[in-house]
Amino acid sequence: MSVKIRLQRHGKKGKPFYWIVAADARAKRDGRYLEKLGTYNPNTNPATVNLDVDGTVKWLQDGAQPTDTAKTILSYKGAMLKNHLVGGVRKGALTEEQAEEKFQAWLEEKAGKVASKEENVAKVKSEAKAKALEAEKAVNEARVAAAVEEVAEEVVAEEGAPEEAAPEVVAEEAAPEVVAEEVVAEEAAPEVVAPEEAAEEKKEESAE
Repeated sequence: MSVKIRLQRHGKKGKPFYWIVAADARAKRDGRYLEKLGTYNPNTNPATVNLDVDGTVKWLQDGAQPTDTAKTILSYKGAMLKNHLVGGVRKGALTEEQAEEKFQAWLEEKAGKVASKEENVAKVKSEAKAKALEAEKAVNEARVAAAVEEVAEEVVAEEGAPEEAAPEVVAEEAAPEVVAEEVVAEEAAPEVVAPEEAAEEKKEESAE
């Protein structure tokens, strides 16, 4: 029986999630499998891979052939390297201790690279977030400045209105003075004695 190590699709539409499985080469892609070896989530950055390295190496030693995509993932997790080292141990090219030491050194180096990549991704995200905040702040400041300018224009317009109405108020205030002059004139008029009345008063005085 020919065995393939391949990806089996799961997850939602637009957000795929894969199982890494060892399956009969004649089986459907998402059909029955012989063993589940791990998972692969491409929705994260970097992608998240969980793999049973020893179980995968066992299948590789038994002749299982990985697909191109699966082979890339196995190399990323060190399964292909460990398979090569196990082959060297079988041939007597190196001891198991040496093979394990080389594999651990590779794992440490790989972990450093992954950590560096995660740090760079986090830095890029933080910079993008900072730029977005600055842009939002600039927009808010522009809105505030426009609102202040609009309020200032309204205040200036309101202050200008009473100045135009001032002449009318002055005219209304001046009117009582004219009325006062007329009243004074009316009050002074009775002091002027008519000629006829003056003649009668003189006759009365002479008769006395």
